[in-house]
Amino acid sequence: MLAQLSITLIRSYQNKGGSKKLLNLECNFEPTCSEYTKQCIQKYGALKGWKLGIQRIKRCNQPDLVEVIYDEVP
Repeated sequence: MLAQLSITLIRSYQNKGGSKKLLNLECNFEPTCSEYTKQCIQKYGALKGWKLGIQRIKRCNQPDLVEVIYDEVP
């Protein structure tokens, strides 16, 4: 139930434009942090999925980086 609610919230965020539109930030990662978090939740459940997603967001500390970093779900 928590996993499904989390995925619904992430999809809503993505449908509204994600970080590019809402926060004026371009994601350096592929897949995007929201997609990565969604995939982690689908694979591992809400608690571990959010933990992995938050760790990924914390690694996003190079807003001026022009190259894409490919980082798949473990």
